[in-house]
Amino acid sequence: MRAAFLLAALVLPHAQAQEQAIQRELMLRAQQSDAFSLQLRQSLEQARIAPGDLERRRAVALRHLAERQRLGNASERQRLEVKADLPEALRPFERLHADEERRAIVRPVAESNPQSP
Repeated sequence: MRAAFLLAALVLPHAQAQEQAIQRELMLRAQQSDAFSLQLRQSLEQARIAPGDLERRRAVALRHLAERQRLGNASERQRLEVKADLPEALRPFERLHADEERRAIVRPVAESNPQSP
């Protein structure tokens, strides 16, 4: 009985650390996918602007930079906030919450006054 308790005491922390590492890796993959989606959306938006419209290009470039920085900051914070003691059943909800937070940055609501190309 004592041996079983000692074995459990040694294995449990290792299993929790492994689950936390798996959670971080899953979150990292989702973050990489979101970063790629953001980059693609921004490239397509930039391509629709007339080459001679330098003022609009500069404004869009600044907005794109701010979006990338917000996504990078949110992603880093999410990776640091992965909880080691979170029950396994709640891990999908933690990832869902993180995905929803990034989705607001990657796929923003359409502008109220969109300009046509």
